[in-house]
Amino acid sequence: MRWIEECLQVVENPNRYAAGLGGEKKIVGTLCSYVPEEIILAAGAHPFRLLGSGETVRLADAHLQSYCCSLARGVLEDALAGRLAFLDGVVFTHTCDTMQRLSDIWRINMHGPFHLDLILPVKLDTDSARMYFNDVLETFREALGAKLGVRINDEDLESAIRTVNRIRQAFARLYGLLNDHPGMIKPEELYLLDRAAMMMDRSRAVAVLEDIVAELSDSVSENDAVRKGSAKRIFLEGGVCSYPDIYRFIEEAGGNVIGDDLCTGFRYFDGLVEEGTKNPLAAIAERYIKRMICPAKHTGLTDRAERLVQTALDKRVQGVIFFFLKFCDPHTFDYPYLRDALKKAGIPSLVVEVEDQLQGEGQLKTRLEAFIEML
Repeated sequence: MRWIEECLQVVENPNRYAAGLGGEKKIVGTLCSYVPEEIILAAGAHPFRLLGSGETVRLADAHLQSYCCSLARGVLEDALAGRLAFLDGVVFTHTCDTMQRLSDIWRINMHGPFHLDLILPVKLDTDSARMYFNDVLETFREALGAKLGVRINDEDLESAIRTVNRIRQAFARLYGLLNDHPGMIKPEELYLLDRAAMMMDRSRAVAVLEDIVAELSDSVSENDAVRKGSAKRIFLEGGVCSYPDIYRFIEEAGGNVIGDDLCTGFRYFDGLVEEGTKNPLAAIAERYIKRMICPAKHTGLTDRAERLVQTALDKRVQGVIFFFLKFCDPHTFDYPYLRDALKKAGIPSLVVEVEDQLQGEGQLKTRLEAFIEML
């Protein structure tokens, strides 16, 4: 498809792409899907997801222990090495201990880009959480506007909400096609789109994604429904995934990724912000409360397990693969009860832990082959 080359250029060298946008608008780095991109867009700036370049970590070791996750260490390494000099600012959400400490280290050592913290509620299912969420977003709007020298009004917010909603709607349709017609779009191509949409100009992302949805929808036929019918239906659960090869390994082992709940996957795009409300900030907060939550947030003791099991049943999943960055405490702590809930529902699972680069590819392939053969 013609869009692959454009998305590859963004994903293979995102820093160069962002630097190219720097002459047109301010670039604001983010490290989590809990940063409200709508507010950044409404300020006339470009939200840019930081994921690390995969370069060898040397400088960051003076600031972060080796048992911190490779996402935090890799992003800090890029910053200290000057590879993120194009950034005008960075927004940190306090979702885990490592990210909170990274925020402090960044503020002390990086004196160029502005620095903002976004401290959102952890427990989301109370009226007080909604009130607090709204207050935090209002404070963030004022602080970001002051840093960028603009006034972020409700009209600009509403326009930004419509733009980002179109991206989310396109991804919902793409994931639906992947679920209903496995093989219509390769999972590694969906991974490419996920990553590119977090980094590229959002208006351009809308155009690319809507073109792809239209093209794929037009090509749906009876043959698509049975394509790769013998492959096992696999669902990915976990955190940050920076390894497109994992999709190829699963496919070669006889599996087919038909959906995910990843920080860099569908969880990033899940849910729409209600449009046309009197209070767009409250609408943004409501979307975060209702969408797929990560282990750093809570809406009940068993909500994540119940949602994962129900999703797996709805999608006719035959196996779940947990994909974690090593030393990601929130996801690691969450894993045992999610695994047990899947087991109780009769859904097998496998856990894979990686660092900034895939290690032992042969061993990983063997594990995947054994797991999928067992299904």
